Amino acid sequence: MTDLALEVRDLTKTFRMHRERANSIKHLIAGRGRNRFDEFTALRDVSFEVHEGEVFGVIGQNGSGKSTLLKCMAGILQPNKGSVTVHKRMSALLELGAGFHPELTGRENVFLNAAILGMTRRDIAARFDDIVEFSGLESFIDTPVKTYSSGMYVRLAFAVAINVDPRLLIVDEILAVGDVTFQQRCLEKFVEFRNDGRTIVLVTHDLTSVKNMCDRAIWLRHGVVTGEGDPSELVEAYTEQMLGDHDRGSDGSTRRGSGEITVERVELFTDGGTSPVKRFRTGDSITLRLHYRAERAVPRPVFAIEIEQLGGTVVTAPCTRDVGLLPELLSGTGQVDIRLKDVALLPGTFDIHTSVTDFNRQHVYDHLHLALRIDVMTGRPYESGGVMTLRPEWTIS
Repeated sequence: MTDLALEVRDLTKTFRMHRERANSIKHLIAGRGRNRFDEFTALRDVSFEVHEGEVFGVIGQNGSGKSTLLKCMAGILQPNKGSVTVHKRMSALLELGAGFHPELTGRENVFLNAAILGMTRRDIAARFDDIVEFSGLESFIDTPVKTYSSGMYVRLAFAVAINVDPRLLIVDEILAVGDVTFQQRCLEKFVEFRNDGRTIVLVTHDLTSVKNMCDRAIWLRHGVVTGEGDPSELVEAYTEQMLGDHDRGSDGSTRRGSGEITVERVELFTDGGTSPVKRFRTGDSITLRLHYRAERAVPRPVFAIEIEQLGGTVVTAPCTRDVGLLPELLSGTGQVDIRLKDVALLPGTFDIHTSVTDFNRQHVYDHLHLALRIDVMTGRPYESGGVMTLRPEWTIS
């Protein structure tokens, strides 16, 4: 038991969902003091252990209970039944900056927030310079945080949370903070934590991170632990289940998402061609055309494609956010064109998947698995193996 960092035992958490709430004294008296409500069970008999030095993942679709579980582990919510036992000093990266006071300066908020997280004033003073340096806000540290941008705000909160010397870190979406440079620094910090033998509980929709970073994982579905064990096996089972929960098209395609905006179909055109095709040659330039329909105005949607070799190797996965193409609102119907010049794919069969998400790439409006299957034929340059050509220049001397 001494190597345990966290224990969750038979955790159950329910919420009241009010059908009709009294909004006046007259209404309350007429209803004889009763507010009608249904009871919603967010978590039911959840149990697991996290060992010291482990990176432990929690996966599950939206509404599965992940956020409720995090808040119970962090002590923000109290369970109706069961217990959470924390054996190590913990820091939770959930709602960053929740303890900040907008009228106080960055410096004052560092001391306030670190104290809330359990540090003494002497410890905070000793780590203050490291916190400010990590945040990159040296020039603004004595300015009230109400003048900060949202990015500056969460950077300072993140810097405080990871510098309180936690032995147990509970993290919600590790790379959803700040700009690309700051996200890279965050990732490096997590790798450093892992190499130091610290314990991390990671909740994320990024299944690749779960497979690459986690030692074990659990899968939550409708508030119940559906599976526990090897992250790769769990992610595969979760993905299959997710795809099985949605309609499968006659061509083998599957769709999931909330549906406010969808990609209705994908077409491929070669340069100079006016009719869509399903094959081209190595070295051709092509255009992929995504036809979308938005049932209502969607703010700042991000379109993405994924080109996957038949059998599972992802060759590339670009999105419109990568290039700053972010329309403020999209509604009705339209198209998104992706031009690929001098395509380096070698002969073979490839699947194209599409997705539309919100700006943070967390909420999925639409994910169309197997939107289009294409064949690449022999072209120039000719090579006899591999997925793509790097156009080598050979010299023998």
